[in-house]
Amino acid sequence: MKQLQSVILPGLMLWGWLMMSPFVFAGDDFASWQRQMMQDFQEFKDERDREFTAFLKAHWREMRLLYGVVRDETPKPNVIPKVKSLDRYKPTPQLPRVRPPVVRPSRPKPPAVTVIPAKGTRITVAFYGHQLPFRIDPAFKASFGYTINKQAISDYWAKLSRADYEPLLEQFNAQRRTLQLNDWAYLLLVHQLVKNLHPNRHNEQLLLTWFILTKNGYLARIAYDRHQVYLLMPVNQALYAVSYFTFDGMRYYDIPFDGKDRQQLRRVYTYDSHYPGATKALDMRLSSPIVTRSQSGAKHLTFSYRGKNYHIKANYDRHTVDFLRTYPQMDIGMYFISTVHPETGKQLLEQLRPLVTSKSELDAVNLLLRFVQTAFKYKTDKDQFGEENYLFAEESLFYPYSDCEDRSVLFAWLVQHLLGLEIVGLSYPGHIATAVHFNGQVSGDSITYRGKHYVITDPTFINARAGMTMSQHKKNKPGVILIEP
Repeated sequence: MKQLQSVILPGLMLWGWLMMSPFVFAGDDFASWQRQMMQDFQEFKDERDREFTAFLKAHWREMRLLYGVVRDETPKPNVIPKVKSLDRYKPTPQLPRVRPPVVRPSRPKPPAVTVIPAKGTRITVAFYGHQLPFRIDPAFKASFGYTINKQAISDYWAKLSRADYEPLLEQFNAQRRTLQLNDWAYLLLVHQLVKNLHPNRHNEQLLLTWFILTKNGYLARIAYDRHQVYLLMPVNQALYAVSYFTFDGMRYYDIPFDGKDRQQLRRVYTYDSHYPGATKALDMRLSSPIVTRSQSGAKHLTFSYRGKNYHIKANYDRHTVDFLRTYPQMDIGMYFISTVHPETGKQLLEQLRPLVTSKSELDAVNLLLRFVQTAFKYKTDKDQFGEENYLFAEESLFYPYSDCEDRSVLFAWLVQHLLGLEIVGLSYPGHIATAVHFNGQVSGDSITYRGKHYVITDPTFINARAGMTMSQHKKNKPGVILIEP
C-alpha cells in the first residue's frame, strides 16, 4: 500500500503548481513553464501506472466469494386479509384540513455541457432513449486473450493506460452532468459503451469497465478464477442476494448489471491494494430521477371510497422502468426515499390532489389507503418474479401486481407529496406497513417514535382504515424505518 501511495504527494504538488495563476509569470515564460509542468504531470501519471502495472504482476491473493445476504424469508400470504368496508361507520374526528405541502422548485435541467470534440473512433451508445455520441481511442479495442492470470491482467492494464483515456473520462462526466446520472446510472453508461466496443467478450467488458471506473476515482477491483474475471465494488448501501468478499473491512460485491440475483460460492484471486487516488464506493441513492428520453405508458386504475367511484390514469416512463429494473436488491429504506420520473409524479398527483384537498387529514389518508389497497392487484414477489424483488414507486405503476413492500413505498410517496405529513415504514416478520403522524388525535393502533405519535396505516390490508393492524401482527412490535422527507 505504501509503495503505491509514494507517488501521490508529488503528483498533487505538481497539479497545484499547474493551477497557479499566470500572474506569477508573463507571456512566453508562463506558456513555456506550463508546458513543462504539464509534461511533468504526465510523467507522474505514467509513473503511477507503471507502479500499478508492476504491482498487478505480483501482489494477488486468494479470496472466497460468499453467498449474498438474504432478506427476511418469512413467507408472505398468497391471499391478503380484507375487512368489511367501514365507510359508513365512525364519524371522522375533527382534524385539520389537508394543507398541501410546499412544492419545492424542481431542479432545473442543467444546460448541455460543451465538450471539446475528442479525437478517435466515433461510437454511439443507446442509453434509455438517448443516442449518445462518443469518440474513443482505438487502443480501447485491444483484446485480452484467453489466458486469465495476473500477468495477463497486468499487461492489459498497461495497454489501456497507454491509450488516450482522459478525453473519454471527460465525455463520460459531461454526459453524467447533462443526464443527472447517479453512481449506478453512471456505471451502466460506462458498461454500455464497453459492451458496444467488445460485444460478447465478457472479460474485455469487465476489464475496461474496471479501468475507466478506477481512473475516475472508484474503488473498482478485478478478481479472476480459471474461467473468467469479475468486477467487484464496495457499495455504501447493503445489497442482497449478491455475492461478495470482505477486504479492508469493506464488502466488495460481484456487480450484477442486470439486477438479477448473483449467488455464487467460489474462490477467486484479487490484488492486495488500491489504485492511487481511487477512494469512492458506489452510492445507490436515487434522490433525483435520471434524464431519459421519455416514452410514456399507462395503467388504468379504479377504486371506490365512501360510495363514490374513481378512475385514475397512471402514466409511467418506460425508460425509467427499464433503468430501475437493473437495480440490485437493497434495504427497503432505499425505496422509501427514492424519487419518480417528474412527468409520472406530476400526472398522478394532479389527479389525486382534488380528491384530498377539501378533506381532513384522516379522511385524506383513508382515501389514499383505499386507492393503494384496492386499485392494485396483489401477488407476492415469489409468484410474480420468482424471487424477492422490491419495487420503486414508479415500478408499481408498471407491473401488473404488487405486494406489501411495494404498496407501502407508493403510499408513503403519495402521503408525503399530497398531504405533507410525516410517515415512517413499519417492519413486521414477513410484512411491511406504514404509520402516519397526524396534526391531531386519531384513535386506533399506533406507535411512538422519537417522541411522536404515529397511527398505523396498512396499504395492503384491504379496506382497513388508519389505526387498523392485521390480526396476525397485532402482538408484534414492528421495527421502524425512517423516511426522510
